[in-house]
Amino acid sequence: MKIGIIGAGVAGLASAVRMASRGHEVHVYEANSYPGGKLSEFEMEGYRFDAGPSLFTMPHYVDELYRVAGEDPGSCFQYERLPVVCHYFWEDGTRLLAHGDEEAFAREVNEKLGVSPARLRQALSDSRRKYELTGRIFLEKSLHRLDTWLNSRVLRAMLAIPGLDLFTNMDAVNRRHLKHPKLVQLFNRFATYNGSNPYKAPGLLSIIPHFEHHIGAYFPRGGMYNITKSIHELAERKGVNFHFNTPVREIIVEGGRAEALRLDEGLEPFGRIISNMDVFFTYRRLLPKERHPERILRQQKSTSALIFYWGIRRQFQELGLHNIFFSDDYRAEFEHLEAGKAFDDPTVYINITQKYEPGDAPEGCENWFTMINVPYNSGQDWDEIIERARKQVLAKLSRILGVEIEPLIECEDILEPRTIESRTASHLGALYGTSSNSRMAAFMRHPNFSGRIRDLYFCGGSVHPGGGIPLALLSAKIVDEVMHSEG
Repeated sequence: MKIGIIGAGVAGLASAVRMASRGHEVHVYEANSYPGGKLSEFEMEGYRFDAGPSLFTMPHYVDELYRVAGEDPGSCFQYERLPVVCHYFWEDGTRLLAHGDEEAFAREVNEKLGVSPARLRQALSDSRRKYELTGRIFLEKSLHRLDTWLNSRVLRAMLAIPGLDLFTNMDAVNRRHLKHPKLVQLFNRFATYNGSNPYKAPGLLSIIPHFEHHIGAYFPRGGMYNITKSIHELAERKGVNFHFNTPVREIIVEGGRAEALRLDEGLEPFGRIISNMDVFFTYRRLLPKERHPERILRQQKSTSALIFYWGIRRQFQELGLHNIFFSDDYRAEFEHLEAGKAFDDPTVYINITQKYEPGDAPEGCENWFTMINVPYNSGQDWDEIIERARKQVLAKLSRILGVEIEPLIECEDILEPRTIESRTASHLGALYGTSSNSRMAAFMRHPNFSGRIRDLYFCGGSVHPGGGIPLALLSAKIVDEVMHSEG
């Protein structure tokens, strides 16, 4: 069968591998000149930067693509587990290492915060329990097919609903388990992994620490972009046809079936079509004549990001690969984001791949991916916000590190909600599609298939199961399973 895929983001690439491995003729159309979508890279004055996602968890989902394709993942794609997941910094001088090993993390928390190891173990055990009960239901299967719900795993999950914290929020769950405000703040941060607010997001999202502290956080050799590069090369080896600089103009629907793509050079017929484009723009731009699922498309969007890519003329031994500099008032920060405003004392996230790939920066230097959470674009004065945020971020980092940072910056580039939307077709620059601030959020994401248009499927971070590399890869797996269960 001839299959057309719109978009070469990580989910589109994974879908291409899965379709080609089943013997289909696969064509991928990408408007940009490169694959990966948000998971891209660039170089600037001798520095290399991963432009998008900076944390790698659930690597077995990448390995699975190689096995599906009949290849050994270790022969082409290598990664290592991080002994320290993240370095945390507070304004009062508190510093904490989140070790990958649970016992080492528990000792660190006890030593630095005076929290008993038992409290941390309880929180992580609760995270594991919730994932094992619900993860394969809510993340690895379509929520929009009856057969998903007709098995014993679902029955066990249903019986466990009172203990899944669906009717409380993440912050309440973390306060119940951890007590200490700094440790609660640390665990609340996991809500930002899908652009949500820990003071509103359902407590079930407390499964996220399990990914990082039990399954592990990893670094792919060659940087995050090597995930894109490796899957793209795997797809090419499987015979996938890539068409870069080739935007799709319309999905042609005849008799209730998606049967062709309109390209600048004309129509191209397909047996089935998969859209890795943001679901909002898939409907608004590519399906203008069809009925749109307005309730889904009008949901609240997730947060976005403001990223400063800095080449720093110095190495900081106290910094690791991942670093978090917390704000003093985390709740106020999220209240600002909910109101569509940037916060004056933002939490700052710095990723420095030079720590694992020395060639990513000149000798004696570091490549800083410096990010703060900002609201999605709703018409704010971004030029003013960027100028003000830059000053605030530099002041915060200089205070905590005890060194004036601005004189050390050799080069700079900036990514913000407007450019995120223009480069990746993410509606309003939202990083994760819709937010997960309600307990029904998982059910309100668009399905991985169309209920009205036959032979049309959807993958990527704007549809089920959500944003981020692991979930985008799972969306491709769900499309594959749904499509081929239909015959």
